[in-house]
Amino acid sequence: MAHITVTVNARKYEIACDDGQEAHLTRLSQYVDKRIQELVAAVGQIDESRLLLMTNLLLADELSDAYAEMEKVSSGRVSQAKEAQLDAELNNAMGDLAERIESIAEQVEAL
Repeated sequence: MAHITVTVNARKYEIACDDGQEAHLTRLSQYVDKRIQELVAAVGQIDESRLLLMTNLLLADELSDAYAEMEKVSSGRVSQAKEAQLDAELNNAMGDLAERIESIAEQVEAL
């Protein structure tokens, strides 16, 4: 099992991950940090738990959008080429979101 250190909202977190997943988890944490920084820019620096909750809601909204796209695909409202592209994007997004949620849960547990 590998361990990496990620920085989210200027705080460092030690996170365990499967061997070979270090770069992927680092990218995910950078994405989460980017979303947090966007929130901080919009609402200011608020307490960590509220900030993580709001970030989770934004990520859940992205997942909801992905499901809406999936519904379009399954109802036949898009071309086959677009369907294949959306399917690949959806699979990637769902995997990324699952890992982000797990990462955020680990961060919350570390608090």
